[in-house]
Amino acid sequence: MDGAMNVIRNWLYDPTFEKIAFVVISILIISLLARFIRQTLARRLDSADARYRLRKAVSLIGTLVTVVIVTVVFSDSLGNFTVAFGVAGAGIAFALQEVIASIAGWVAVSFGNFYSVGDRVQLGGIVGDVIDIGVLRTTIMETGQWVKADLYNGRIVRVANSFVFKEPVFNYSGDFPFLWDEIMVPVKYGSDHRLAREILQKSADELLGKFVPEAKKNMKEMINKYRIEEASVEPTVTLIATDNWLEFTVRYITDYKRRRSTKDLLFSRILEAFDGAESKVAFASSTFHLVDAPVFNVRVVEPGERRERV
Repeated sequence: MDGAMNVIRNWLYDPTFEKIAFVVISILIISLLARFIRQTLARRLDSADARYRLRKAVSLIGTLVTVVIVTVVFSDSLGNFTVAFGVAGAGIAFALQEVIASIAGWVAVSFGNFYSVGDRVQLGGIVGDVIDIGVLRTTIMETGQWVKADLYNGRIVRVANSFVFKEPVFNYSGDFPFLWDEIMVPVKYGSDHRLAREILQKSADELLGKFVPEAKKNMKEMINKYRIEEASVEPTVTLIATDNWLEFTVRYITDYKRRRSTKDLLFSRILEAFDGAESKVAFASSTFHLVDAPVFNVRVVEPGERRERV
């Protein structure tokens, strides 16, 4: 019994054990403090984006403080393992090159302004809204696929951060949170094309004019930041004449999340206006009329048989 107590006593007074105990207690204190800060400050923030950034910042600071404590506590022992760490590090770097590339991608995303939480992106062939950026993976709420337009389909996809070095990153909402879109409206020949243009232009201005001031502001910021020419953000209507109808194209800008709803409102307004135009303007459509083939009366003439004139 006394021998066991002596072993335990020697173990408790061992400097290495004291360091380990100090590190474990420090980690517990840091975890509890970080949790308290997240819960206390999160209640005072109304913005979901601010709460998310707070959680990320507190977690990052807690991790950095933990690493610093471990490094300081065991600093006198690290020199003995330099060669071993070097050899092991080379093997680990080769085996985990994809992981290392993902960590490098996280650094690039964090400081390179590729995208941020809330942006709509296309990354690794996946289109959706970024809902989390981790050290190894970016989490995306996917849109499209079997669901038409830019609506969520319910799948949450995690894409390795290394894809920022392998494929283009399409950001739908970064510096310019608007998209240009257009609809084609076929108008029947014989309609009042001036009235049709007026209806289309008025409908687009009334529904989409609210986006113009903010879009102009963002466009000026992009011109100051990039080598880009100023583009028109006002709704425009153009016309070409085809073999079948007068084809009007309405081009406009809209919020990157409202493409489908914008088309619905625009077409509804145009239909109402055309119906109220007293038949002066009408939609055109392709019409195909199928007819029966004529009946052919064929008679085979035998050799030597006299042909009769009909």
